[in-house]
Amino acid sequence: MNKRARLTTWIISGASLSMLGLSFAAEPLYSTFCRMTGFGGTTQVATEAPKTVLDRKVRVMFDANVAPRAPLKFRAVQPFVDLKLGEKMMAYYEVTNTSSEPVRAMASYNVVPEKIGLYFKKIECFCFKEQTYEPGKTVQLPVVFFVDPDMAKDWQADDVRGITLSYTYFRATGPQASARLEDASAVN
Repeated sequence: MNKRARLTTWIISGASLSMLGLSFAAEPLYSTFCRMTGFGGTTQVATEAPKTVLDRKVRVMFDANVAPRAPLKFRAVQPFVDLKLGEKMMAYYEVTNTSSEPVRAMASYNVVPEKIGLYFKKIECFCFKEQTYEPGKTVQLPVVFFVDPDMAKDWQADDVRGITLSYTYFRATGPQASARLEDASAVN
């Protein structure tokens, strides 16, 4: 094989390996991007509520969904709350395991309009970790959140008077779910 053919082989092999590596990194990179920018209505995580509360109010409506094959009944306890920007609020959802065996489940979440994801911040949420629900049991699940007062500075959010916080519960299955459970039990 001549020198040019070897170089071409190395370049093609390197490009193929790079593309393979990027395919494995795509999901974590995309998740990080969404968490940092609020893209796609991804909410943010905060450790405390802001000190400033504005007079501007928004209505936060609650949506609850269950994915196929998840034997759960899931609902928002109240349909909505009205709150001021910067005001800390606690709302509750309720989940019932309708099967005869324990169910491991995880909730995915977002807000609409999507442009508000950057300003919707959760301090505490059942959605932060996978949970196991015992058969026939109903559990109240709190979510503590606020809408960042910085939303008032964003001219693109001037038209927002209502926000929908939506959750979908999925049955946790497979090796990732098992690994998360093992990690959680090792910590406790």
